[in-house]
Amino acid sequence: MNESSANNYNLEERTAKFGENIILFCKKLKKDAITNPLINQIVRSSTSIGANYMEANSASSKKDFKNKIHICKKEASETKHWLRMLSTASEEIKDEARILWKEAQELTLIFGKIVSTLKN
Repeated sequence: MNESSANNYNLEERTAKFGENIILFCKKLKKDAITNPLINQIVRSSTSIGANYMEANSASSKKDFKNKIHICKKEASETKHWLRMLSTASEEIKDEARILWKEAQELTLIFGKIVSTLKN
């Protein structure tokens, strides 16, 4: 397994990289009255995924772990919303936004699976 494949299964690295990719994506966007609040929101939600995953790994109980993982799922889902809004505000970035949306969707599904596994 190469380093890229290994990082795909390392959620700590994957969520950090996703947050970094969103930051780099946002740096390319034109800043105006419409995009500024959207950029602020997407940076918050996307970087929160990794932060909450780090907290989950240091959780003091199973309940705390489950709660942090659930937050990861919610933040990944919210990030998809902001990507959609940014695609509407700046149509020239739709292709890159679509790639980031797919990663946010994968993260949503991964964290959703973890939450459902913890329920059983």
